Amino acid sequence: MHRVPRLTTPWANRDLQRAWEKTYQDHRKKVQNAQPLVDTHPPQIYSHLCLKFKKLKMEEERLSIIDRNNYLLLQRVASAMKTRGQTDGRNNFTQRSLNRKSREQAFMKVQKQNQVFPERLRSSEPRYRAQRRREDMAAVASHPCKRRHTWRKGTCSTFLMPVP
Repeated sequence: MHRVPRLTTPWANRDLQRAWEKTYQDHRKKVQNAQPLVDTHPPQIYSHLCLKFKKLKMEEERLSIIDRNNYLLLQRVASAMKTRGQTDGRNNFTQRSLNRKSREQAFMKVQKQNQVFPERLRSSEPRYRAQRRREDMAAVASHPCKRRHTWRKGTCSTFLMPVP
């Protein structure tokens, strides 16, 4: 141990000086043997705060759904293995049209028109009389045209035909 440095002021009493030195030495020993007061340990962990019970519950529900789906799939595979993969292959469904009613109405309308049409044809009178048509054709045949038009690509020309 180091000796205490001498004070600048002289002591009046040696006993008093020893008492002061002794208390100072005790103080130095206490400082040397002092333990640190700063707590460097990690904080205490509370398990009920670390466990997230909602997450655990959600995970458990998800796993139960997966297990149920796996069980159903296993049942399907087992039944397929038992029946050796045979399927009935029947499609027992009827096709339903969204515009069936309107199509039926249009069909009925056309049917009615088709029934009325032959009746109209029978009851109508001809516009051109056959006798008058024959007369017109005879008149045309008796006076043929002396010129005949021929149309060619890009040009139009006429030439005379011999009169019989």
